[in-house]
Amino acid sequence: MSVSNYLIEYMKAHLISIEQDQAEIEKQMEDLDMNSKEFLELDFEFNWLGGQAIAARHFIKVGEEYNGTN
Repeated sequence: MSVSNYLIEYMKAHLISIEQDQAEIEKQMEDLDMNSKEFLELDFEFNWLGGQAIAARHFIKVGEEYNGTN
């Protein structure tokens, strides 16, 4: 396996982890008052993870295009 293929596979696994973390945070947020400090902190983390997921998807796409695997 080439280094670029390894990195693409790693990013795919990392993306799954980010999405799982985001789903867990979303569950925690469901039981909170939207105006509470805890909700706002979780909302920030949820959106921060969302940004990471967008970046990971972008890098996966670029890597697959470079490798001709998409």
